[in-house]
Amino acid sequence: MPPAGRKGTFDGRYGCRKCFAHNRRDFVAENVDPDRVQLNICYKNENLKEVYKELFDDATERYNVGKRKDRQIANYYEKIRQSKQEKLFHEVIFQIGNREDMAVGTTEGNLAVKVLDEYMKDFQKRNPTLRVFSCYLHQDEATPHLHIDFVPYVTNWKGKGMDTRVSLKQALKSLGFQGGNKHDTELNQWINHEKEVLAEIAMQRGIEWEQKGTHEEHLDVYNFKKKERKKEVQELEQEKENLTAENEGLISQIAENKRIWNDQNIFAGSYSIGTCGNLSG
Repeated sequence: MPPAGRKGTFDGRYGCRKCFAHNRRDFVAENVDPDRVQLNICYKNENLKEVYKELFDDATERYNVGKRKDRQIANYYEKIRQSKQEKLFHEVIFQIGNREDMAVGTTEGNLAVKVLDEYMKDFQKRNPTLRVFSCYLHQDEATPHLHIDFVPYVTNWKGKGMDTRVSLKQALKSLGFQGGNKHDTELNQWINHEKEVLAEIAMQRGIEWEQKGTHEEHLDVYNFKKKERKKEVQELEQEKENLTAENEGLISQIAENKRIWNDQNIFAGSYSIGTCGNLSG
């Protein structure tokens, strides 16, 4: 039986994609304890351009066969770097607890390190379409956490473009995450699944997932804002109806005034003609 009594939140989130130097500790930021830097674990530290060559050079060559020079892909890395649809890579961060219950250097923090280490060892096997090229487990900040950088890709693609290409959506779909509405994307589904994997490993070591209803709270805020927007729309529609009615009243009043004015002019014209007739008589 695993030891019981420990609880911790499980955080999985989208990370910064411009933090290689920070992840590698090429410089020491203010929130980093320099005396603990040597405790960090490096799982992967590969050159991203070389990873792109490994994944996409053959597919690029196949794609270029028989195509005009101006339609060939000279450098797939540069093509994606300049793309507005796809990103060169993605980063996710996984963490157990916080500085209050899983601080680095404590018994609980050391246990969190073991859980994160075990979680990471099967990450690539579990997610074959997310090619990890950089991964660090940091133990020199307030709480142990993982930075995982990966290139999402799909093979045997039958659509437009290369048969092996960068695609986060398709890479996650091939792992079984189909996505739903804009608040239930493939990425959100995948992160939640990975948190469940992490929680299962933690449970085996006696750490219970303390779910604080973050998703539900965010959903409540979203629904509240949605309700408020609906109320605003209804108020605007009512105001529009009032203005329309007021406008129609004004139009009706103008039409009535115009009719009266026309009647008066017709009467005045008839009187004038009659007067002229009387004078001539």
